[in-house]
Amino acid sequence: MVGLARFSGVAVTVLAAGSLLQAASAHAQNIKIDGSSTVYPVTEAVAEEFQVKKKGSVKVTVGISGTGGGFKKFCRGEIDISNASRPILKKEMDDCKAAGVQYVELPVAFDALTVVVNPQNEFLKSITVAELKKMWEPGAQGKVTKWNQINPAWPDAPLKLFGAGSDSGTFDYFTEATVGKAKSSRGDYTASEDDNVLVQGVSRDKNALGYFGFAYYAENQDKLKAVPIVAKDGAPAVGPSPKSVEDGTYQPLSRPIFIYVNAKSLQRAEVKEFIDFYLKNAAALVKEVKYIALPPKAYELAAEHIAKGKLGTVFGGAAEVGVTIEDLLKREAKL
Repeated sequence: MVGLARFSGVAVTVLAAGSLLQAASAHAQNIKIDGSSTVYPVTEAVAEEFQVKKKGSVKVTVGISGTGGGFKKFCRGEIDISNASRPILKKEMDDCKAAGVQYVELPVAFDALTVVVNPQNEFLKSITVAELKKMWEPGAQGKVTKWNQINPAWPDAPLKLFGAGSDSGTFDYFTEATVGKAKSSRGDYTASEDDNVLVQGVSRDKNALGYFGFAYYAENQDKLKAVPIVAKDGAPAVGPSPKSVEDGTYQPLSRPIFIYVNAKSLQRAEVKEFIDFYLKNAAALVKEVKYIALPPKAYELAAEHIAKGKLGTVFGGAAEVGVTIEDLLKREAKL
């Protein structure tokens, strides 16, 4: 495995090195994956290991067009698997249905969506959800441009914001969790579906604040500082970590992340084998790329859903905030 720093904002073909694999790949079967940049590190790690196992007989391509961008391709039948950092929405469900695309929803990990600042920022010890709302809500556009406009105890310094692009599931989730409505955000910030762009932006500006998946923070802790979150008045400030996600105390920015598999694609032997490999190896590889693995029972339930051909979603097609690992397991058990 290599670091997240090598990720780029374009579709990436994840291939193990070696002339034997490269030669074999010319005649390989293809599995096409696209979607969330947050889920990308997990799926990339699985794809890399799977291709080594298959000695180049299967080629797995993984793009990062964002959760929304991935679902657009998925519901047009252009890809086999969609990485998603939020559950599928009603509009996307309708688009898939209209195109005759059925799917299996598989949670693969939990993420601590992480608010970060530049290490030179010495005044921000924690931030409340209310302060995040004041910072990011649509009404702040062009008006809230300095730190002390959020909190008078903070300095009279420019506020530089970096965040997910509008096709990102991270954007949907963050706005729902902080502003109270998905996709409701000021537009005057540096936006990208490529989290590495956001990492670089915050790391180069002492007045910057941004947000993205925990793995990108964990890989860049030397040039970023995570900000503990105060969920509500009187609550303690809690930082992102595997422990705070597992015990449900990191709220409201912890969330499950998913892959969606086209049911028709799943009938192909190489896709079925890839998904089986994914579920068997997810726990170890999720931890390797710094996300939070689900309990073994979750992966067992996912394998059962595949074996029994259980289609659809355990979510209602609307944005949800605050789903814990325990909640997710209860839903999965009922599907």
